[in-house]
Amino acid sequence: MVGVPGDAGRTGRGEASEAAPGACHDAAMDDPTTPADGHREITYSVDGAVATVTLDRPDRLNAFTGRMMQELISAFDEIDADDGVRAVIVTGAGRGFCAGADLAAGGDTFDADAQSGGSAPSEMEQRDGGGLVTLRIFECTKPVIAAINGPAVGIGVTMTLPMDIRLASTQSKFGFVFARRGIIPEACSSWFLPRLVGISRAAEWCYSGRVFGPEEALAGGLVRSVHEPDELLGAAQELAEEIAHNTSAVSVAMTRAMLWRMLGESHPMAAHEVDSPGIAYLGKSADAREGVTSFLEKRPPAFTDTVSGDMPPFYPWWEERTFRDGR
Repeated sequence: MVGVPGDAGRTGRGEASEAAPGACHDAAMDDPTTPADGHREITYSVDGAVATVTLDRPDRLNAFTGRMMQELISAFDEIDADDGVRAVIVTGAGRGFCAGADLAAGGDTFDADAQSGGSAPSEMEQRDGGGLVTLRIFECTKPVIAAINGPAVGIGVTMTLPMDIRLASTQSKFGFVFARRGIIPEACSSWFLPRLVGISRAAEWCYSGRVFGPEEALAGGLVRSVHEPDELLGAAQELAEEIAHNTSAVSVAMTRAMLWRMLGESHPMAAHEVDSPGIAYLGKSADAREGVTSFLEKRPPAFTDTVSGDMPPFYPWWEERTFRDGR
């Protein structure tokens, strides 16, 4: 399964969104009108050191499909491969962020057997498409900022949980509506959400499945700030540029991995075992010399180390997790 919309998952005209999302591959992927960059349901652009990923099905409130899943994963592959990209913004085209999964298949939307004509793998072999996206974002080496410009429901909100900072428009709304659709939270959200907002708040939102506004999202710690619609993207860009222009790429990549990975550790010694060699290795780096020198000389830093070439030799320090069959 790839996600679930709530009432916000329908278009302004009231009809369900158009393409079933169940498979990782859909017919749209073979459409000869697909742009040369391979993206049809997102747009990807880089301005200076900031990449922007825009969910781009505005006539369907950017409802999630199998193709969008693959395009998002591909975009984050591009982001990590480009040392020039220092920060990422994810937003939606039109008046929605992402209204959830595409419901065109009706009651069979989340039935993989019905979607595949009976050729789907067994239930224990299938992988949730939303989870593939959030795991890819979790692995990203660059900070990711969500600019949530409208409804973010089902996979529309759970895909933002591994993003580092979430900003919301006054026009946004949120919903973990899975229990109202007869399924369960997806996209690894049962791991992310309690860590972000606490178990009690996560339980209330998931058990009730209700849709709520940006004020409640702000009070609950789901979003960092709420902005007028015409100010949202500018606020996200300002934050991204602050990171991009003032920090070491290697320092931020290491810090991002440390903050997220330490959420699952049982003792602070785990952090000590990483930050001790981290300080020792990076303390000898060109960026460390530049960071101190630029501060003492009262000038902006000019960091040169790259994530592709200058990460400490013990990175990654964790054992990679695989799905149950090793995939």
